[in-house]
Amino acid sequence: MADQKRLAFSIIQFLHTQLQNGSMSPDAQESLEVAIQCLETAFGVSMEDQSLAVSQTLPEIFEAVAGKELEHSRTNSEPVTPSEDDVAEAERLKTEGNDQMKAENFEAAVSFYGKAIELNPANAVYFCNRAAAYSKLGNYAGAVRDCERAIGIDPSYSKAYGRMGLALSSLNKHTEAVVYYKKALELDPDNETYKSNLKIAEQKMKETPSPPRASRGPRAGSCSRLSPGDLWGFSLPRMSGMISGGHNAMGAAGSSPSTNDLASLIQA
Repeated sequence: MADQKRLAFSIIQFLHTQLQNGSMSPDAQESLEVAIQCLETAFGVSMEDQSLAVSQTLPEIFEAVAGKELEHSRTNSEPVTPSEDDVAEAERLKTEGNDQMKAENFEAAVSFYGKAIELNPANAVYFCNRAAAYSKLGNYAGAVRDCERAIGIDPSYSKAYGRMGLALSSLNKHTEAVVYYKKALELDPDNETYKSNLKIAEQKMKETPSPPRASRGPRAGSCSRLSPGDLWGFSLPRMSGMISGGHNAMGAAGSSPSTNDLASLIQA
């Protein structure tokens, strides 16, 4: 329990720092105040109890761990240039995947594109095509991941941005979708599909109601439901979004922009 108290103290210390830097909106500050009160109540700790302090702050601990992981990743992920045979076989597998897309065998298409990626993971088209297959299967999260990979490989690949917009719209993330559609149009200004989907996403964004403003102070019963064991759900990697100030707004599944036909979904 002593270690839990020290971890709780470090988290509360971090949240206090975020409150003091003045970079958050009033609603976000209120939410942090509630979180601090709940943690103090659940673990019986406060900022005044400096005996619980550790030598490093939570961001310092996180940065140290993240730095080691990044160094390890770089050491063990030296790029391997595929052989000519692998490149040719990957292209054949991609063509097989395209044929499966045309036949609406989307699971088979995912498999073929995946095999092509194993042979040549530096080809953005393979990730983008698999994203299209994932979208057809309703796996929009998988489509988003593959679009991110495609964009990372080729930042000028307009189709990856367009498909990212489709996947995000299908997740009701219309604000983010608008950003990607605009980037797709920047790279391919004459694409009518991107223009149409951008208009739809912008309209959906306007129709989406704003979240209700948080009430002052903790909600009734909100702190009482937090137990010390719940804290261990907060692993250090999951704190990264809080440390960087980022967030990821999730939405329920809903209407999406007009999807492309199969011919346009497949990159030759």
